[in-house]
Amino acid sequence: MSEFENLMDKLLEQKSELTKEDIEEQIKQKKEKIGAGYLTDQGALFLIASDYGITLSEPLKIEMELKDLYAGAKEISLETRVLNLSPAKQFSRKDGTPFYLRTMTVYDANTTASVKLWDEKANLPGIENLKPGDLIKIIKAYVKSDLDGSPTINIGSGSNIEPVNTESEIPTIDTITKDISELEEGQKDLVISGIIDGIISGMEFTNSRGKPGKALRMRLKGKDGSAMRVVLWGKDESSIPNMISQSAKVRLLGVKVRSGNQGLEIHGNDATIVEIEGGKQTEPVIVRVLSMLTTDNGKKMILAVDNKKNLYNISDLTNSTSICVEGDVIECMPSKIYGNSITLDENSFVRKLDNDESIPSLSQLRTKINDVKVDGNYCIESIILKVPERREVQTKSGESIALSEMFVEDDTGSIWVKGWRNQARIIDKCELGEIVSITGLNAKAGLEGRIELFLTVFSKIIKKN
Repeated sequence: MSEFENLMDKLLEQKSELTKEDIEEQIKQKKEKIGAGYLTDQGALFLIASDYGITLSEPLKIEMELKDLYAGAKEISLETRVLNLSPAKQFSRKDGTPFYLRTMTVYDANTTASVKLWDEKANLPGIENLKPGDLIKIIKAYVKSDLDGSPTINIGSGSNIEPVNTESEIPTIDTITKDISELEEGQKDLVISGIIDGIISGMEFTNSRGKPGKALRMRLKGKDGSAMRVVLWGKDESSIPNMISQSAKVRLLGVKVRSGNQGLEIHGNDATIVEIEGGKQTEPVIVRVLSMLTTDNGKKMILAVDNKKNLYNISDLTNSTSICVEGDVIECMPSKIYGNSITLDENSFVRKLDNDESIPSLSQLRTKINDVKVDGNYCIESIILKVPERREVQTKSGESIALSEMFVEDDTGSIWVKGWRNQARIIDKCELGEIVSITGLNAKAGLEGRIELFLTVFSKIIKKN
């Protein structure tokens, strides 16, 4: 039923002696009297109601879909599903008075939209219980243009959100989930799935406004084996389990795809919902230490391997591994295990074990260059065929980054080994003709489809001659 028909019914309810035909005739007379081009049927209806002493002032809900949103729309109502929900944040107005704001992303069968909940609406009863995929009714909202020009739904003092417990044609979260391999640049408000590929780490920084910030970084692999870097701004390790196995399944709700320095990247924010297979309690790990090095800030970075030839990157924050040397077998109870990344801190313990022949040594673990495959992690032994070279690479943001590279070979083939930033300094110390053992290398696709090996923070180069 249209808004005009609703108004007509309200007038007929209060003036039962009138018929619909009577009112339509009066509308015609009103428009003829005032003149063409100045009055709509609905406007004439308001004037007629006023003549009878009736006020049609109750605002009506206008039902629409997300694709029909436009800046300036008022009193809208729509049915949609929740994609994600941010925490409520407190801000200050220009006059210093505080206000609360919570953002939410919603979707229907056609598109997505951002929702802003203001002041007391940011803490509506039950709002914290909303889950991704929940069906809701947004009532009497208004639409404004966001900073990027897109229409944004605003929930103010006269608006409301109600859960809906009926069937809907709006697809479920599972239906709209995309695999990493399906992503394209520019997509936003996505639900994506993948598998943990390598390290998960937290990052702290100072933003452009001089305020501290945080982010969670990881890599996810798709069904086709392709991997993509993920940065979740405003998130930290408190949002993920302490125990995450290698190749754990991950789903991220509310992310976008953009171009980074090394291809497409997935970016999220504090409203992004992170679902990772895992548990709160960690389990002891028995590994052999392959290499150990100490960073400039005194943190020990250790590459280790278990009896299934799984490589682990161990960050020792409290020097717990001072009892062991390269080649030792240790048992450790970490505070966190994220895929192949292990963190040792004051809540962890480490003990040295007797040698276990079932755990391979570094010499048994080395890979021939001809067997290196993209996205794998490797240890190699080779001879340097070209004098290491350093150059400065300019990023899209204007930052200048050091890159060093050298060409190496074993009896199966040759390959480029490269190092960025601090890892560039490690390569700089190498010389033509040296035989070197290199641990902790990551293989990536380079120019013209050739595979290249890159040093990581866990890499170590040991000269053999």
